[in-house]
Amino acid sequence: MLILSRKVNEKIMIGDDISISVIEVRGDQVRLGVEAPRSVKVFRREVFDAIKAENKAAAESRPVLPDIEIPK
Repeated sequence: MLILSRKVNEKIMIGDDISISVIEVRGDQVRLGVEAPRSVKVFRREVFDAIKAENKAAAESRPVLPDIEIPK
């Protein structure tokens, strides 16, 4: 893991087109701004984990098919 120190209004670049800015530091909380292309999905970790869990549950579930009556 790379650990960097940044001050308010300073940025970290990831590749050529993703930047993370320190917007505000208040007590033990840091506000970050993320600039990335629309094609790059950006999530908070807890949201990302919830999405992964939902996708895994959906992949493991069996589809429920409606009962279809066949005419005689």
